Amino acid sequence: MRVIHALDAMAKEAAAAARKGLTVGLVPTMGALHDGHASLMRRARAENGKVVVSIYVNPGQFMPGEDYDRYPRALKEDAALARREGADIVFAPDNASMYPANFQTSVMVEKLSGPLEGMSRGRGHFAGVATVVLKLFNIVRPDTAYFGQKDAQQALLLQRMTDDLNLPVRLVLCPTVREADGLALSSRNRYLSKKDRQRAIALRRALLLGRGLIRDGQRDADALATAMAESILSEEDVELDYLEIVNPATLEPVKQITSTVLVAGAIGLSGTRLLDNIIVGPDGPFED
Repeated sequence: MRVIHALDAMAKEAAAAARKGLTVGLVPTMGALHDGHASLMRRARAENGKVVVSIYVNPGQFMPGEDYDRYPRALKEDAALARREGADIVFAPDNASMYPANFQTSVMVEKLSGPLEGMSRGRGHFAGVATVVLKLFNIVRPDTAYFGQKDAQQALLLQRMTDDLNLPVRLVLCPTVREADGLALSSRNRYLSKKDRQRAIALRRALLLGRGLIRDGQRDADALATAMAESILSEEDVELDYLEIVNPATLEPVKQITSTVLVAGAIGLSGTRLLDNIIVGPDGPFED
């Protein structure tokens, strides 16, 4: 496995793979890798001739006051995990390469950038995500890119960008990987104190409550959201950022649950934001 920092070296590797007729699978990450990332790598390894894991803490998607400076960076450990999972290349560019002097272009996916995370963090967050992912696609030239369901809005937005710009990349959405108690794996979980880690399950517990209510016949989205919010707020020192029930294709809010919906939320614990979501409808799925 090679660790590549230079954009031109990565582009040469992509061209070489194409000449050999190898399909390329890309797993885009910001590092601080965990078993969720490993599951994406395993899927990529099973489906491609060459696997590239990008590791880049993208400043463009952090809004003012967020955790860019303290976001965990552990390239040596991350490269070791990628090697164990069969990656061929870790692509770890620096800011000067990705955003050279006088850089002034961004990609905005208009409607899908506004709700949920966009409402909480600002639309600029997703402009940063879309811009860096488009750059990665152009440098790595993957046939397929792999993303996790935990970041459902991000995946939906990137699929829209890919379709709108006629990019020759297939996006694969993989299931959320969870700890034994159901907490979605996240690089930011390592910020949590022991007490906050115990409280962090509040969001997952509320989502399961909502799913159970839908299974039992609740169809009023406002009543459902209220019950889930009350569950989260009953946990000491957990802040509710948002809890929304939306159309999974458009992210528009729904009033009555007559078909499949995305139930998505974010909470805060001592300054750490955690996300999670479920897909559920009147006829399920009721397990994940």
